[in-house]
Amino acid sequence: MKYAGQYLIASMLLAFSTFIAWYEGSAIREVPWEWKHTALFSKVFNGQITNNSDISQLDYFIYAAKFHPVYPILILFSLSYIATLSGYLLLKNNIKRLTVFLSAISIIQVLLGLTIYSSPTVGGKYFIFAFLFNGLINLSLAIVFFLRMLKGTKNKGNFIFFT
Repeated sequence: MKYAGQYLIASMLLAFSTFIAWYEGSAIREVPWEWKHTALFSKVFNGQITNNSDISQLDYFIYAAKFHPVYPILILFSLSYIATLSGYLLLKNNIKRLTVFLSAISIIQVLLGLTIYSSPTVGGKYFIFAFLFNGLINLSLAIVFFLRMLKGTKNKGNFIFFT
């Protein structure tokens, strides 16, 4: 039951942040010079963009992330928290798998941060730090669980490598 509250709060933050980011990103419809660089989904779905009705609503989130990054970063944090909490609840009985899961999430987030490293926009710079911060948090959790696993193994007398 204690995890239900955490899911509820994270889900509410996700829903609120998604709505606000979607609203802020809708400003792309009024900035035609940005369509070429930001309307990536619209190009895939519609081909060439000739007017603002051709812009996909998914591109609203890209625009918001580039120029109004607060709520998209809150989306990132809430999604990361939900994924980490879900992984913990599913894998808490198998610390080895939990450690691998957290390490994988950490690597993915660090790689995503490095992928957008050369972004010239304000949002890109903030997202680099957000991805790296999330990656470090998950890596720290993986290390804590790994050390807990080693300590538990040592206490059972089955510890082979570091005696």
